[in-house]
Amino acid sequence: MRWTPSTRPLSCREVVELVTDYLDDSLSPKQRARFEHHLTGCDPCVEYLGQIRATVALAHRVHPDPVDPPTTQRLVELYRAWQRPST
Repeated sequence: MRWTPSTRPLSCREVVELVTDYLDDSLSPKQRARFEHHLTGCDPCVEYLGQIRATVALAHRVHPDPVDPPTTQRLVELYRAWQRPST
């Protein structure tokens, strides 16, 4: 079989780069099939996907403490200063 860029198996690096899109269900059907095909033969990538799923689930359970208005204002000022072009 002759591989083309859209049919060759994904590398582990490519799977890592696509994992968020996979979890967000934003891969095309062809990309999703290639992603899932890679998982059938790569236990480390299956484990990585599981770790990312667990991280996302935990992150959804965290509720940040409110930030007081003076701190919020200072953070906004710092961000704006960082965004200004240097002269």
